Amino acid sequence: MKIQNIKTLGELKETGYKGKSIKDELRDNLRTKISKKEDTFTGIHGYENTVIPELERAILSRHNINLLGLRGQAKTRLARQMINLLDEWIPIVDGSEINDDPFNPISRYATNLIEDKGDDTPISWLHRSERFSEKLATPDVTVADIIGDVDPIKAANLKLSYADDRVIHFGMIPRANRSIFVINELPDLQARIQVALFNILQEGDIQIRGFKLRLPLDIQFVFTANPEDYTNRGSIVTPLKDRIGSQILTHYPETIAIAKTITQQEAKLDTRQSDLVYVPELAKDLLEQISFEARESEFIDHKSGISARMSITAYENLLSTAEHRALISGDDTTALRLSDFTGIIPAVTGKVELVYEGEQEGASSVAHSLIANAIKTLFPDYFPAIEKLEKEDYKSPYETLLSWFFEQSGFELLDDVSDQEYTSKLDAISPLTDLIKEYQADLNDEDSYFMKEFLLWGLVEYKKLSKYRLSEGFRFNDLYGSYISGL
Repeated sequence: MKIQNIKTLGELKETGYKGKSIKDELRDNLRTKISKKEDTFTGIHGYENTVIPELERAILSRHNINLLGLRGQAKTRLARQMINLLDEWIPIVDGSEINDDPFNPISRYATNLIEDKGDDTPISWLHRSERFSEKLATPDVTVADIIGDVDPIKAANLKLSYADDRVIHFGMIPRANRSIFVINELPDLQARIQVALFNILQEGDIQIRGFKLRLPLDIQFVFTANPEDYTNRGSIVTPLKDRIGSQILTHYPETIAIAKTITQQEAKLDTRQSDLVYVPELAKDLLEQISFEARESEFIDHKSGISARMSITAYENLLSTAEHRALISGDDTTALRLSDFTGIIPAVTGKVELVYEGEQEGASSVAHSLIANAIKTLFPDYFPAIEKLEKEDYKSPYETLLSWFFEQSGFELLDDVSDQEYTSKLDAISPLTDLIKEYQADLNDEDSYFMKEFLLWGLVEYKKLSKYRLSEGFRFNDLYGSYISGL
């Protein structure tokens, strides 16, 4: 018989069922998963040797937990995945507002019901998916929202005196009894509201409008906080911090490979988009490098962080830019181009907080500089490094290519040309093809054209060529040739 088919307290007793606290549930199920070598938190990359072991140790210690980190570091996702460590079903007294345990009732409603009906007390079953509550801390949150208040309508309907504790309407925390309760951005919660959490975390009792109720609530608290909040918008009051068992620091992806995995997992793409646009691996690396550059940029406020969502939305914009171009040119399929990266500018400017110098430069200008810096950083991984000072007898591997541009009046790559015209334009630069064959011989054809464009942009960043933005594309010139011809 399925356990959910048990409908009364007497039937439940016959099964030998024994309840346990939520922290013991989490602990016992985590022990089982670890023993079986099962993943406890899935789809969260880069935390395998840092955050996840610390979180597991906190759960084994039965601690309330504070996840401290900058935005876009999967804090809320970690908290939500903790429900997978709960028992699938738990019994509750039927009709209880606060999920009373039939063997250990704490509300007046459940206590009276069990006294009246004994083993005939009706019970219902709560699935673990319903045992998760979440509240974003905002300045307008009140004690009544999270703890409770007197309900005059209930008092009138039941004809009760205000001295009767049955007039209480429970807030979010009592209603989350035997559940995981998450408060996001805890420092944004007003100090007086944080104070209201003291006794709940420590003694389990609550006060509502003069009623002192001894409610030993059984809750796993998880808080999230941003270090920026400690200095700018608010702080966690010291006595509350003292009652949080473990504080765990989260972080951004430490390698491009991890960042790519996250972006590919989280990006929301139309299948038609994925089928239409081929994306070279170098393009994916370059996209992630932009976020790494942003985290080091002097124009961006590092305290606010660069969310992983920047790379995700930028990737979506990148494919949409290529899709838009292909629809205009009439191509059935297309490969991503480096010039498509101009399409990610709105995703970047909306995700970064600029310092004063960045505001002076302008958000769009800073975004373009991040793309340029990312190209410059990755360039030596694929082609010979370009030194600022070169010896007199040194023959640059780029000399033939630079000479080609010196002899040309200008080379243009327009944004919306067809793939056929785009590839023929790049193929016309024979020294460019020779360099790709020499230093990137294993590339397939689709990747080779992105690499050719990458080489041109790299030479621009190392001051070997010049690049000008036209209304419909880019023009590449020899660095000094155009100036001399003008003279």
